[in-house]
Amino acid sequence: MPTQETVIPFAPASTPGNAEQLDRAGQTILQLLNRAASVAEENSRNAIEMAQALSHKLRAAEGRIAELEAQAAAYQGQAERAEQWLHRVYTEVQDRFFRQDQRRGPLQRHGA
Repeated sequence: MPTQETVIPFAPASTPGNAEQLDRAGQTILQLLNRAASVAEENSRNAIEMAQALSHKLRAAEGRIAELEAQAAAYQGQAERAEQWLHRVYTEVQDRFFRQDQRRGPLQRHGA
C-alpha cells in the first residue's frame, strides 16, 4: 500500500496588505488587553475600598458591642443588688410583722 504524505504548504510570503492586517490585529489585541487590565485595576480598587469601609464598620460595631456588654454587666450588677435589697426588706417585714404577730397568740391578735 502506498502511503500518502500530508503536505502542509507554507504561508505565502507576506505582502504589504497582510502585514498591515497583522499589525492592526496585534494593535487591537493590545488595546483590548489594556482595557481589560484597566477594568481589573478599577475592580480591584473598588474591592479594596469596599473592604476598608466594611472593616471600619466592623470595628465600629465591635466597639458598640463592647459598650453594650459593659452596660449589660452594669445593669446585671444593679439588678442583683436590687434583688438583695428586696430580699432583705422581705425578711425584715416577715420578722417584724408576721413572726411578731405569731408570738402574741390568737387572742391577742384580735384585740381580745
